Order: sequence, then C-alpha cells, then structure tokens
Amino acid sequence: MSQLTIPPDAGEERASELVREHVEIGDVVEIRNEKRTEEDAFDVKGTVTSVEPGYLELDEKPPTEGSVRYDEIHTITKIESK
Repeated sequence: MSQLTIPPDAGEERASELVREHVEIGDVVEIRNEKRTEEDAFDVKGTVTSVEPGYLELDEKPPTEGSVRYDEIHTITKIESK
C-alpha cells in the first residue's frame, strides 16, 4: 500500500501529473479530500479505469457518479496494484 498527498498549492495539471505517476489503470485506490466541512468530506474507493483530463475515472463512472476531479483529491492510497 502506498499513499500520495497532493500539495495544497498544486494546480490541476500538477495534481494530474502526480496521480499519473502514482497509479495505473487496474489499481484499486481510496481517495480522500481535504475535509472542509462535514458535508464536503468524502472517501471514495474504486478501481482506476481511466486517467482523464480533469478527473480520475473509477469503476467507469463519471465524476457525478463516483469518479474524482483532481482538484478534489487530498490523498490517494493505492490499496492493490494490478
């Protein structure tokens, strides 16, 4: 298991680069955002199915249904590698 924390000052492009270096398609990951308020906090777990411009696709779902935009990622933990 390995974990990546996105620096708070990283823009979307830098966050995308860091995520691409850390995960591969087929990896099972857990993503947490930086807790702003209870309503905004989330933990998402899924299989990486694509590294899209703007978001990391999990389980072939769009961002509105479970995938995560790069600017929402605080930490990403690789639970299982393909």
